Amino acid sequence: MTSTSTGIDRTSTGAGVRTFTDARRWAVIGAELTFEAVAGLDDAGYAAPSALPGWTRAHVAAHVAANAEALSNLVHWAATGEPTPMYASPEERAAGIERGRALPAARLTAWLRRSADALEASMDELTDGQWRHEVVTAQGRTVPATELPWMRSREVCVHAVDLATGVTFADLPGDFLVALCDDVAAKRAAAPGPAVTLRAGAIGAGWELPGEGEPVLVTGELHDITAYLTGRAAGPRAADGSPAPALGAWL
Repeated sequence: MTSTSTGIDRTSTGAGVRTFTDARRWAVIGAELTFEAVAGLDDAGYAAPSALPGWTRAHVAAHVAANAEALSNLVHWAATGEPTPMYASPEERAAGIERGRALPAARLTAWLRRSADALEASMDELTDGQWRHEVVTAQGRTVPATELPWMRSREVCVHAVDLATGVTFADLPGDFLVALCDDVAAKRAAAPGPAVTLRAGAIGAGWELPGEGEPVLVTGELHDITAYLTGRAAGPRAADGSPAPALGAWL
């Protein structure tokens, strides 16, 4: 049965908390946005550049489809206790994306939807106890299975934008954007980079990136702050009108 009581609440440095139920909801919303983003794409449409340097839309779609299958492996792990890695190896992960991006448009779109639907169906079958079982991510992190919906929601929501067919960060749920900013800011705070103070004025949320130099104040709409934090746009300007500091890789 679907668990709606199992959850992980994390205090947000922005304006709220992220729960298990939130992440399940965002994963569904993000998947639907992804389906909308690829609707009607033919071979030429998939071959067009995405928002990610060096990747076509087909690369992004194949990556999202492969991610659903990889997370399904972790769902199987949580359900059975049988260790099932997300990917056999980094090389196999890359090869799978290359195979997928070469598919004809109709087959790639079908794989994208089929893999997403299969993942949701498998998560629906997990019991409360199984959701608490630990699994290991592709990055080597040991996490409870309750983290999987968040991993999926982050994947589909952000890559729906990366497909560059019209979906923007402004189309994503505001509570998801806050949770994503929390997540990205925490990762950036642990890595080298410029000191930045971020303020999403309309909702009163803010994030601090401790780093080198005097902190630069960057303000803007929540969706602009999110795009900047995730490296998807140059972002809003600093409060003094200068360009916001360049940030390194997020993931």
